[in-house]
Amino acid sequence: MSSSGSKLREKRLSELNAGATPDGQVTHLETVAFGPSLAVERFRFGNGLELLFCEDHSAPVIAYHTWFRVGSRHEREGKTGLAHLFEHLMFNEVEGRKAGEFDRKLEEAGAESNASTWLDFTQYNVSIPKDQLPLVVQLESERMSRLVLRDPQVKSEKEVVANERRYRVDDDVEGAVSELLWATAFENHAYRWPTIGWMKDIEGFTTEDCLEFYRTYYAPNNAVLVIVGDVSEAALLKRLSAAYGALPASKLPIEDVRPEPPQVAERRVEVTKPTATEKLVVGYHSPAMGDFDHPALSLLAEVLFSGRASRLHQKLVRELELATEVRAFVGPFRDPGLFELFISAREGTSAERLLEVIDAEFARVQSEPISAEEIARAAARLELGLLAGLETVDGKASTLGFYEIVLGRPGAAFERLDTTRRVTASDLIRVARRYLLPRYRSVILVRPDLSAESGADAEAAQ
Repeated sequence: MSSSGSKLREKRLSELNAGATPDGQVTHLETVAFGPSLAVERFRFGNGLELLFCEDHSAPVIAYHTWFRVGSRHEREGKTGLAHLFEHLMFNEVEGRKAGEFDRKLEEAGAESNASTWLDFTQYNVSIPKDQLPLVVQLESERMSRLVLRDPQVKSEKEVVANERRYRVDDDVEGAVSELLWATAFENHAYRWPTIGWMKDIEGFTTEDCLEFYRTYYAPNNAVLVIVGDVSEAALLKRLSAAYGALPASKLPIEDVRPEPPQVAERRVEVTKPTATEKLVVGYHSPAMGDFDHPALSLLAEVLFSGRASRLHQKLVRELELATEVRAFVGPFRDPGLFELFISAREGTSAERLLEVIDAEFARVQSEPISAEEIARAAARLELGLLAGLETVDGKASTLGFYEIVLGRPGAAFERLDTTRRVTASDLIRVARRYLLPRYRSVILVRPDLSAESGADAEAAQ
């Protein structure tokens, strides 16, 4: 922004703050580049609420996200799943409004809304026509401070979440095995329990648990508003100051992170599940999102597992015909996570045989440089994935919010893009040798439940 533009902003903020409550006063903190043509303005209100605003007039729409710095990592044993439960409770009843009115008003306004909870955060997003901004500011500020938390509301949502867990985990092979993998790979860190929570904890939540959680974490000083779209800065700040300025800050607890000790030997678990063929699920301890090695390991995962041209798809699915599905994922988290592999075997192939092929390919990338062509193809796929996600204002807001919460740098997506372009064959050998070692992994061998199959056959014969 030019010096004249900065002076105009200072004048507008001075006028706004003169009529605002202390908690509603606004300070401009910085301007962050976001790609070649956009900029993000960071503001902070007197009560600690932060705003990331990106003015984008490409379409008459606005993305309005609220990111809370609370996820499953902020829970404690015996109370797992509270962060996820709140994702449900926040769409329930607000003081002065009937249950369901929040969704109804958004639908009548032509808006789309959703939410998600993960290890490091909880976020709520709304996409709206630009003329509906006043409504959304009102609704979102209300549910940050006036959520109704009484026994009937809590009991109802607990039942919803318990059923969700049964469907997505208890009765789902992949969900149950993924949960087992993380519980096996982590012994100390809070990443060891699932975001949805253990069933006994879900069933044991009390209304008092929910009230304490809400008063602590659903406060302006633990939230970041990410707003992208067709609205002027001055008009937006005025509305936000009026709506959020009366909300008090909370006393946030110091996060008690328990570092995960280094794993020194492979951990292996064998389970039976109602599946037609064997499956192999492996987790190698991997670096945090902000670690120097994370982009290189992500690029290596792309080379090995992503797309039909990837090495393991070619080897396991096409050449050897041992597998029907090959996938991998490097966790993008604040703390070290897992490089997860999921392989579904063809009939007659054992999980051990799949692991033998993977070990051979990992040994190869630890000793032979990956070609420039493979690196370029993988980097292009990663770049396309990032840029495709920025085509809409909602995609821009999601990217800004995620990188702000996980790394504290909303424009870090483009930093990462530049870093990925600079990854070399030497970098890939280095991370393969550092992370893809058997002693750093946990292995889940999934066998078909033959007893269940026999029982089904017997029942069919009767």
